[in-house]
Parts: sequence; C-alpha cells; structure tokens
Amino acid sequence: MVRIIAFFVGLGFAGVLLLSFFFNMSDFLRHPPEATAESEFHLEHKHLALASDGPFGKFDRQQLQRGLQVYKEVCSACHSLKLVAFRDLEALGYNEPELKAFAKQWDVADINPENGEPVTRKGTPADHFPPPFPNETAARANNNNALPPDLSLITKAREGGAPYVYSLLTGYRDPKTYRNEKGKPLPAVNQPPQNLHFNPYFANLNLAMPPPLASDGQVTYADGTRSSVDQMAKDVAAFLVWTAEPKLENRHRAGIATLIFLLLATVFGYFAYRQIWAEAKRKVRVTGPLEAKNQAKSRSAKSKQGVKG
Repeated sequence: MVRIIAFFVGLGFAGVLLLSFFFNMSDFLRHPPEATAESEFHLEHKHLALASDGPFGKFDRQQLQRGLQVYKEVCSACHSLKLVAFRDLEALGYNEPELKAFAKQWDVADINPENGEPVTRKGTPADHFPPPFPNETAARANNNNALPPDLSLITKAREGGAPYVYSLLTGYRDPKTYRNEKGKPLPAVNQPPQNLHFNPYFANLNLAMPPPLASDGQVTYADGTRSSVDQMAKDVAAFLVWTAEPKLENRHRAGIATLIFLLLATVFGYFAYRQIWAEAKRKVRVTGPLEAKNQAKSRSAKSKQGVKG
C-alpha cells in the first residue's frame, strides 16, 4: 500500500514538473527575452599569432624584452606583477649585472631589522616586482574605486588569453560613433558613464581603465623597433604569456620527448609481440581433471592414501 501511495505521489510531482516546463517554454516562445547591449555589441577577441603558440612554440626573447619595457613604462603604474621575481628575467636573456641594474630601478618596501620600522630600499634580483599601491584601499582610491588586477597570470585567468589582452588594449572605441556588425549604433542608455571607457572586447562593454596605449611612440624600444600601438600591445601580451607560464618551452620539450618515447615503445612492443607471443598465443594446451595425465596422478595419489574410487 505504501509503495502504491509513493508511486502516485512521485507521479504527481513529475506531472507538476512537466506542466511547469511546458508553460515556461510556451511563455519563452511567445515572449522571447530582448537582446542585451552586451550580446549585440560585444566582440570576440582578435586573432594573435605568437612565437610561443603551438606544441613546438618558443618564446621570442626580443619581443619579451620589449613587452617588459611596455609593462615597466606603462602598465606598472596601476598593475602589479607579484608572482615574478627580478631574477626570473634571466630567462629573457639578461645577465646578472643587467638584472641588478634593473632591480635597482625599483623601490621595494622592507622592514628595518634594527628597529622594526618600515623602510624603502632599492630592489635586488631576489625581490619580486613591487606593487604600485600599498594595499587594495589605496589602489581603489586611485582608480575610481576599481581594483586593477595583478597581471602575473592574466593570460591564464581570462578567456582568450593573450589575444584577449591584445584585443582589449587595441579595442577602445568612441561610443558615439561606434556601430556593430549590423550597423546598429550604441543606444544612449548604454553609453559609458563618467570615468568609464567603452571597449567592445570587454565583457560588459565599459571598463574603468582608460586606454593605456594612447599613441604610437609612447615607448622608445631599446632595440629600435617602431613602437606602434599595435606593436606595443602584441609585445606586452607576449610578455604576459611568459609571466603566466615561464616554463612553457620546457613543457613543450618534455611533451615532445614523451610522445617520441611512447611512439618508440609502441613500435618495439608490437615487434616483441610478433617475435615472442604471436605464435605462442595460438598454442592451446588442453588441461583439467579429465586429462589422462591428471587422472593418472589422481589414481596414484588415491592408491597411496588407500582411498578407493
């Protein structure tokens, strides 16, 4: 009786769920939701080809050094790079004297061991990149209550990675003249408010960061490369790929070596199978209690024990 009651109760719940789904689906089809500005005007990131792409990718050291220069002269005013130490830059092609000279260009917060008071000293290769602000409150106070994210892992933390960073840096548009792919202008209600900037590559179209790369020649590259906005955006995006995955080249090498090893092991295993086990596998040995040899052993054992049968 209890099972019958439970069956009808479950059947009732299933019927209620089915009716709810039917009515909700009917209402959705009769009154579909209006398209939001984000869905109409948001753009997918641009294509960006870097030397580190693909399973055989390697970093372009010169490009990474240019990206470091862009970060130092432009991005470091607001964004931290707390997971990277100055000595890590040796992988970019810098020697020890160059690392020491570069580290000295930064002021690092420390504690005086004699009196315990906070002090500021010149950086050493063992230090990490110092943050531009002492704490989150100061960072928000200097950026209209927006918190600039740390860039150490930004290409891993954002969908699209380096192409997203490149697209964002080069994607600022004038909201008053912008048109989407269908030629539709941005509605006035979606115009960015004060202290926000329109960028169709950003998730909600408006972000607090003003265009960091404002004009060509903003950074004078040490290697003489022309520093257009597009070039600077590519270089700093490549640099942030390295900060997020500095061991990428080692991982690629290990992966290729592993694949070669597995391929050779598969070939040798197949040849070993053909040489040793291919024929042996087909030899079927009939065995069991009814085999003549086993029956003879059984009779001998019973005879020794004096067992009949």
